[in-house]
Amino acid sequence: MTVQIGSTAPDFEAQTTEGVINFHDWLGDSWGILFSHPKDFTPVCTTELGYMAKLKPEFDKRDVKIIGLSVDPVDNHAAWVADIEETQGSKVTYPMIGDTELTVAKLYGMLPADETGTSEGRTAATNATVRNVYVIGPDKQVKLVISYPMSTGRNFDEILRVIDSLQLTANHKVATPVNWNQGEDVIILPAVSDEDAKAAYPDGWDAPKPYLRIVPQPK
Repeated sequence: MTVQIGSTAPDFEAQTTEGVINFHDWLGDSWGILFSHPKDFTPVCTTELGYMAKLKPEFDKRDVKIIGLSVDPVDNHAAWVADIEETQGSKVTYPMIGDTELTVAKLYGMLPADETGTSEGRTAATNATVRNVYVIGPDKQVKLVISYPMSTGRNFDEILRVIDSLQLTANHKVATPVNWNQGEDVIILPAVSDEDAKAAYPDGWDAPKPYLRIVPQPK
């Protein structure tokens, strides 16, 4: 299957470094980030997991739960976590899924559904497509999907920026423009009439074009 923006995030039960979880139950009413890795003890992923550990307080502020996945056993994850803390200076305090049967990777379309075998004997190269980030809303719908090559470290500051946009636009009838950051001007959605916009923004807006109505970010 292909997991796309707007689709329901597939539910699953899996073994993690914090015990067995049911994914939807674990998410509860929170936002979530699921980010996947092709194998344990890979250099780029080591830096990514460490940086996410540093950023976790920022995601906590936004009620966003973090969970990692690697196509290796949970026992391996525990040893890898020690390496991550030693080399990156941050302790991983979020769960990591052990996907030894490739179940979640195939469920999310990161590996072909007819892929055979287990994680044993597989290399990072054979799992190269297990490099996705999914942002999932409290409604369990997928809000963002990004796929990265193994050679390029992910930009989790950008993921945090997107979360800010998603949470703002979920509560207000606005969109965020290119390179937007928290606190900057936003755009009134085209579906909002001028009459309704005047009620929401009595001070008016800047409109270089009728379809481009710019206002300060709603509080």
